[in-house]
Amino acid sequence: MAKKIVTALLGAAVLGMGAQAAQADTLSDVKAKGFVQCGVNSSLAGFAAPDAQGNYAGFDVDYCKAIAAAIFGDATKVKYTPTTAKERFPALQSGEVDVLARNTTWTINRDTALGFNFRPVNYYDGQGFMVRKSLNVKSALELSGAAVCVQTGTTTELNLADYFKANNLQYNPVVFEKIEEVNAAYDAGRCDVYTTDQSGLYAIRLTLAAPDDHMVLPEIISKEPLAPAVRQGDDKWFDIVSWVHYALINAEEFGVTQANVEEMKSSPNPDIKRFLGAEADSTIGADLGLDNNWAVNVIKAVGNYGEVFDRNIGAGSPLKIERGLNALWSKGGIQYAPPIR
Repeated sequence: MAKKIVTALLGAAVLGMGAQAAQADTLSDVKAKGFVQCGVNSSLAGFAAPDAQGNYAGFDVDYCKAIAAAIFGDATKVKYTPTTAKERFPALQSGEVDVLARNTTWTINRDTALGFNFRPVNYYDGQGFMVRKSLNVKSALELSGAAVCVQTGTTTELNLADYFKANNLQYNPVVFEKIEEVNAAYDAGRCDVYTTDQSGLYAIRLTLAAPDDHMVLPEIISKEPLAPAVRQGDDKWFDIVSWVHYALINAEEFGVTQANVEEMKSSPNPDIKRFLGAEADSTIGADLGLDNNWAVNVIKAVGNYGEVFDRNIGAGSPLKIERGLNALWSKGGIQYAPPIR
């Protein structure tokens, strides 16, 4: 009897591991349903926001499209789940979304205790402050006693408390769950200061009733490495999400663009030919479980990293954010990708 019980328990364990492995195979699940389910911001101009017809666009949205293009050769094979800061992690943990591309900071707690894998960083950011010009302040160190609008469930809320404590400043937090609520409260004058990632402040400023009445202060009070996140335990899916970003960076380095990607297949540069799957013995697709044209499909869909940046948040957008740390490593920034070989 004891032997039967042990055998039954071992069988159940094996079945459990099999079920767990099946659940962990996100690529197979995505292919079976025919689309990538992408968790995005509910409304952050430049990063992820729907238009009047409900169509999402932005920097993070382009990453969702790029992942879909890599898998299906079709950037439209993606559906979006808008999430608040509080909702985003349960949505990923539960499997409601396949990947979280939602201006989310990579931290040790999120990387370990929450069971996620982050990497690579697609936008290096830092927390800042926006104020009305009528306050006549030039530095965050002049904000003692201010009412500060902040979104709950974020590293922003924790960094705010640390910064004011470290500098012996007093403040009154005005806290909301949804970014739309924070925006409305600040615009209505319910608080003196708005704090979030500096990139977000530039985006939010454009949505205010009188954008020119507001300014972003110079202080950056934190490191905010923003990165897509996936669930732990599925290395192949993690590799795909990671190498989609690296493909965008390598494409910019190689001078491969949305417009010239097809002609670049015949480049005399062996690195470029390998990258674009144009070598007969190339395994860059098979190694990921994808077609050899996956990088070509990504670039055709969204362009290279520089094009994605400029179109959504950089020089070609209303935000006009400078590349800064997000420039290529060869141009004064720290965006760097491993080689394709």
